[in-house]
Amino acid sequence: MPFAQLVVGSPGSGKSTYCDGMHQFMSAIGRECSVVNLDPANDKTNYPCALDIRDLITLEEIMKDDQLGPNGGILYAFEELEHNMEWLENGLKELGDSYVLFDCPGQVELYTHHNSLRNIFFKLQKMGYRLVVVHLSDSFCLTQPSLYISNLLLTLRAMLQMDLPHINVLTKIDKVSSYDPLPFNLDYYTEVQDLSYLMTYLEQESPAMRSDKFRRLNEAVANLVENFALVRFEVLAVENKKSMMHLLRVIDRAGGYVFGGAEGANDTVWQVAMRNEESMMDVQDIQERWVDQKEAYDASEEKEWEDHNRGMDGDTGTTTPDLIPDDDDDEFDGMPPPAGDSGVKVVRRNQ
Repeated sequence: MPFAQLVVGSPGSGKSTYCDGMHQFMSAIGRECSVVNLDPANDKTNYPCALDIRDLITLEEIMKDDQLGPNGGILYAFEELEHNMEWLENGLKELGDSYVLFDCPGQVELYTHHNSLRNIFFKLQKMGYRLVVVHLSDSFCLTQPSLYISNLLLTLRAMLQMDLPHINVLTKIDKVSSYDPLPFNLDYYTEVQDLSYLMTYLEQESPAMRSDKFRRLNEAVANLVENFALVRFEVLAVENKKSMMHLLRVIDRAGGYVFGGAEGANDTVWQVAMRNEESMMDVQDIQERWVDQKEAYDASEEKEWEDHNRGMDGDTGTTTPDLIPDDDDDEFDGMPPPAGDSGVKVVRRNQ
């Protein structure tokens, strides 16, 4: 059963950069990964493209032949892809069980109210793919309450439209410390806490926001987001290994990849889940990591990786423990095995 990430987000949120970084990260940990470009306007990709929609149709051709603008051309391209799914299905079959990253366009209409992209995803599910939508948002939206609330509405609408496992991510989180100080800690924004606290700051953005009419509208929008209680965010610095590792574990849980190793074992899925949750308990303070003590954490992690690389090369004269091989059994591939007897006996059956 193949797994896939559907990478969506507004223009400039870092979708192609994310696909390139995640492809390199998965390759480094030994997980076979392929990237599919679904953006008919993206003619230059940094990642190796296993399948490219531009081989089927390009935005330039649509705009020339049908006299459409860029947004209309993108929508037309996906209607064309929806009616030519055989091309996509045949291309994906050649990838086998490779983990797939779908790099989607940035036109928000595609994942807020237009049905073609959703219908394509549902057809991928019928092919056996386990899908997770990874919705990227530029962390710059945190700098203004109006941008943040607008982004919440966009994210909520996308979650309702796609109707799939959904992970929302604030990208470029390493740049937040260079912006003007935020009125609240980062966890206020990532956990989407009581939005009424933002109303005062929202009114300070513009004199027009101080009228009763806009105040009631802002409160209604905030209540709408809070009543659904669906939106929360992970954070990501694509060049930070620990940040990428944490996000991949979250995505693996959402899509069920983490439970794939339970097949053929004598333990239940829930036992595996309880054991694996331990790896997520060490949650660091994101405010401290990315704002208050960012430089200290960066230096510490850089030194940690340098020491790790020297240990792997044998420069220190010390030996590192054997690592668990990447055999697609569980998410702990590449990590040192636990010391001593854990008390849990797992017997694998030959497939």
